[in-house]
Amino acid sequence: MKIFFDLLPIILFFTGFKWADGHKEQAAQWMTQYLGFAVSGGAVGVKEAPVLLATVIVVVATMAQILILKALRKPVDKMLWAGLAVVVVLGGLTLWFHDETFIKWKPTVIYWLMSGGFLVSEIVLNKKMLKQMMGGEIHAPEGVWRQLGWAWVFFFAGMGVLNLWVAYTFPTETWVSFKMWGSLGLTLAFTVAQGLYLSRHMVQE
Repeated sequence: MKIFFDLLPIILFFTGFKWADGHKEQAAQWMTQYLGFAVSGGAVGVKEAPVLLATVIVVVATMAQILILKALRKPVDKMLWAGLAVVVVLGGLTLWFHDETFIKWKPTVIYWLMSGGFLVSEIVLNKKMLKQMMGGEIHAPEGVWRQLGWAWVFFFAGMGVLNLWVAYTFPTETWVSFKMWGSLGLTLAFTVAQGLYLSRHMVQE
């Protein structure tokens, strides 16, 4: 459930875009009627309607995540707060300027923030965040934890670059599909690879 909860904004972004892409006129009319105040000129064009509607959905979904956690009196992760700030700013710019470029930068900014977070916590401060996330149940040499930390630093940095390459090289439809399936698939594969590497270097106590 937690994984689904974390992925919900991405799933809704993809779903909203695909629906609006098949109902462009309806989406454009709806957004012009109800969200015209948030876009420059007060009207949403048919061509831009899918990505703008998906942007609104992801902003609302991210806000809802935090409200739900607050209502349940559960802690809100710092990265979720950062994600909210990024999506509100870039999403707002996307809507106002009718320019999908801003929202396409959102994954990259998040990836680079995560890369920087791992760099500071794992490498600079030597906090071994990955080790803490495992609840202290997995024991491995300190050098292994450090290698895993560096691996996440480079992975997130590379994913940020990859997102921009897809965004600027391929049509928006391709980028949306990559955001839903490609990035998640790569992250899952990398996580599995890290787990296998860690299992090979576990220390029995």
